Amino acid sequence: MLIHESINKIILIEVLVLTTASLSFAQKSKSESAKKKPNVLILFSDQHNKKVMGFEGHPDAITPNLDKLAKESVVFDRAYCATGICAPSRSSLMSGLYSRTLGLLSNGEKTEVMNEVVSLATVFKQNNYNTYAFGKRHTSQAVDAGWDVQQSHLCNETPGNSYTEWVEKMGYGKEFASDWSAEFGKGSPCSSYANEKLPIADLATRMSALPEDMTMEAFTTRLTVQMIKDQAKSEKPFFCWATFYRPHQPYTPLKKYMDMYDVSSWGKGRINGGAISKPESLYEPKENIPPMLQSIRDGNNKVWDVDKAYANEQLWRNYIGAYYALVTEIDHHVGEILKALNDAGMTNETIVIYCADHGDFVGDHGMVEKAAAGQNVYEDILNIPLIIKYPGNKENGKHIGELVSLIDIYPTLVELLGLKMPELKYPLQGESMVQTLLSGNPMKRKYFVSESWSQATVITKDRKLGIMLDPTAIHKNWDFRDFGDMFFDRKTDPLETDNKINDNNYQKEIRTLRSYYDEFVRITPATGKDEIVNQRIKK
Repeated sequence: MLIHESINKIILIEVLVLTTASLSFAQKSKSESAKKKPNVLILFSDQHNKKVMGFEGHPDAITPNLDKLAKESVVFDRAYCATGICAPSRSSLMSGLYSRTLGLLSNGEKTEVMNEVVSLATVFKQNNYNTYAFGKRHTSQAVDAGWDVQQSHLCNETPGNSYTEWVEKMGYGKEFASDWSAEFGKGSPCSSYANEKLPIADLATRMSALPEDMTMEAFTTRLTVQMIKDQAKSEKPFFCWATFYRPHQPYTPLKKYMDMYDVSSWGKGRINGGAISKPESLYEPKENIPPMLQSIRDGNNKVWDVDKAYANEQLWRNYIGAYYALVTEIDHHVGEILKALNDAGMTNETIVIYCADHGDFVGDHGMVEKAAAGQNVYEDILNIPLIIKYPGNKENGKHIGELVSLIDIYPTLVELLGLKMPELKYPLQGESMVQTLLSGNPMKRKYFVSESWSQATVITKDRKLGIMLDPTAIHKNWDFRDFGDMFFDRKTDPLETDNKINDNNYQKEIRTLRSYYDEFVRITPATGKDEIVNQRIKK
């Protein structure tokens, strides 16, 4: 929602008061501040399980740079994605709209709504910002508009100028093809190995032979660091979306980072001086989890050959250790980018956000990856990291438990920076977090809904209701209604292994959460979702 001019002035006064004692935006002279607004840098990873960071108390994860950033920022402990899969989640971030309105509840869908939105990058560009996107975006149409400079990991997003083509030109196409084939059984599209059959790896996990400066993460970092150096000389501020491909599969870490984790056996955790710890719900009974996940457990997906991992736990440890190693590599590159900001003298004039599109099971529930089509309920996938550093903010260093989402970032930045907005056909559906970010005031959001084609989940402070939906107009194999709905009391069951949907003690609360979903459906237009359904019916 756009704010009134008077509220903008009040917030600006509050920010000035908060930051008078420190080097920050407030130290700029009025004329300089009017000339150049703060920069915005969104550091974005793909599939980062929120728990896998040192400051979260993880027994194994090595993330010193993210830990330091968290101490200097506001950490939102209850941040959620609108849908637990890449494209819908990223598109909600860049459009400020829910997946049902966009019509994007799985990867690859396109609607007229997505042609009619005004992207966050477009708003920044219209407000005299230089706009940059480095790394995988996985957005399309008008949602992906507004970039002055873009260079992707994927050749379909920046054909002729992608990481895939660059790494091959640098002489490491074969090494990258080995990484890529761990999941796909061939090299990446537009590479010399795109049609060459190559071996898949157990749980899509193998060691990478790439040099450290040739990984996808290094690619993003190199471009971002150079942008920062160039921007130090610019009279215009920047908006940059710097995305890391990892820790998304294929899980192919560098030996340097893998060696930091002892995967020879299960232990008490790295911080206790031992081998990595076993996920607490690794052996959750198979009948607890939705049907598609049960099928993966049975070995019916030969990339996620979980049946082999149960027969040989070393495969589990290899995958989990590799995931941790990829997170640590990202952490290293986050540190390099933040150092570049500091070296350029731009730390105190840049808002830094770290977040991810969704999580990864990392062995919880006896699962690998995210099984996106088969569920949209578990905290491992839906609860995402969200760290916001606003220089001089008195709330920095605090953890906040309010229900927030990626869709809230768009209206938050608009309000925080006083950006001028064009007329919108589809009003922003997120809520500004400014008062929570700057003053710790509650958001007062009673519930949040994350929704895919197969399952919608209503999330409250301590409860969660997963409602199985009817996706048959889209994909009959995603219909899990026979399995039934799922209800978790997260206060007593943080691992989400005890489905209380039939427990008489919770029926009143279950009805309340169902009413929340009914309200969400009533007030949130399904414009794009209906468009996709109609497209499929016509076919």
